[in-house]
Amino acid sequence: MTAGLTPGRIAACVGLLAAGVLTGGAGWLVVDLWFPGGLVLALLALLGLFLGGRIALGTGLGVGAAAAGWFLSYVMVSVPRPEGDFLLSSAGIGMYVYLLGGAALAVICATMRIPADRQVSAARPGR
Repeated sequence: MTAGLTPGRIAACVGLLAAGVLTGGAGWLVVDLWFPGGLVLALLALLGLFLGGRIALGTGLGVGAAAAGWFLSYVMVSVPRPEGDFLLSSAGIGMYVYLLGGAALAVICATMRIPADRQVSAARPGR
C-alpha cells in the first residue's frame, strides 16, 4: 500500500502523535511506580499503540508518528523543572528497559509484514 498523503492520513498521523504523547507520558510514570508490573504494562501499551498505528495506516508511517509522540513525551518529562529537580528518576533500570524496549518495539512493528500487506489473488483464495 503506497498511498499518498491525504488529509485523512495526515489527521491520523496527528492523532497517533497525540496518542503517543499520552501513552508515553503515562508509561514513564507507571514504570517507576510499580516496577516489574508497571514496566510490562507500559511496554504492552506501547505494543498496542505501535501495532494499531501500523494496522490503521497500513505502513510504517503510523508507527513512526506514534513513536515520535512517545519520544516527545520522554523529552518533556526528562527536562529539569524550575525547582531544579526531575520528574523522572534515573536511579532504576526500568527507565532504560522502557526506553530501549519501546524503541525495539517501534522498529519491530514498523518493519513487520501483516496479512493486509499481501496481495490476494482472485484465482486462488487466500489461506
